Amino acid sequence: RIMRPDDANIAGNVHGGTILKMIEEAGAIISTRHCNSQAGEPCVAALARVERTDFLSPMCIGEVANVSAEITYTSRHSVEVQVNVMSENILTGAKKVTNKATLWYVPLSLKNVNKVLEVPPIQYTRKEQEDEGKKRYEEQKLDRLETKQRNGDVILPVINPEPHTVGYSQSSLIHLVGPSDCTLLGFVHGGVTMKLMDEVAGIVAARHCKTNIVTASVDAINFHEKIKKGCVITVSGRMTFTSNKSMEIEVFVDADPFVDEPRERYRAVSAFFTYVSLSKEGKPLPVPQLLTETEDEKRRFEEGKGRYLQTKAKRQAQMQQAAQ
Repeated sequence: RIMRPDDANIAGNVHGGTILKMIEEAGAIISTRHCNSQAGEPCVAALARVERTDFLSPMCIGEVANVSAEITYTSRHSVEVQVNVMSENILTGAKKVTNKATLWYVPLSLKNVNKVLEVPPIQYTRKEQEDEGKKRYEEQKLDRLETKQRNGDVILPVINPEPHTVGYSQSSLIHLVGPSDCTLLGFVHGGVTMKLMDEVAGIVAARHCKTNIVTASVDAINFHEKIKKGCVITVSGRMTFTSNKSMEIEVFVDADPFVDEPRERYRAVSAFFTYVSLSKEGKPLPVPQLLTETEDEKRRFEEGKGRYLQTKAKRQAQMQQAAQ
């Protein structure tokens, strides 16, 4: 579809959340189709995880986004979907790849939303494809468990914070989940949640550097629990790390089930977003150094630095391999 002004920021760059939402919609369509391809209980595929995705090139107002999806692996109860996003300048015909993403879905019964159904297997062209897919499945399963265990943090307001501190840029958004946000099962679309998360992370980044910012990448997004229609969700973001040209922002989503639910607030989704600061000409700008004050902030900064260095080393290794 063509990118409109309401898809973009004030500089004309399309929001990362808009692209994430399109990616998730494509993944939900293909995985739901596949899970209903054989006779059996009807179901809807629910998003469980999005692997790290890089925003390879910014997309602008007026360009056409083409999103394509392919199922690359199935386990007994999950589907791996690879999604590619390409932008097209319809005035010049120029095309470029802007995103590549890997998503995991689980099929939930239409009759019983707590029942996970079995996934029809796909046919692999070679045995190595299945082995590689199984390895990715085991890795993401382990990472999901580790992420869920460290999900007790909350963001508290700070009175009169100093510029460039964590408290200065931290932000929260409160949203009432309505029918338009939900699937046929009455739970929030993963793409809707990711779009809200990107909005909050973008506000944090813009507050910190006060320039035009764009999403550079998103670490794995883990959907720990479903969010039901009628819940009030709080999307919170805080700066965790800055390099010379990038900012890492931790974002998590907490759900309050207000309607006919005695349950306490719970952590539903968590992820790390990375942003870069751009000039009016679209060139990268230096990012102000994050000032850490508490021991927890210093610990999170070092953890973020570790993720940054790991990603940098991996990217350099890929470039060297491509050059050979």
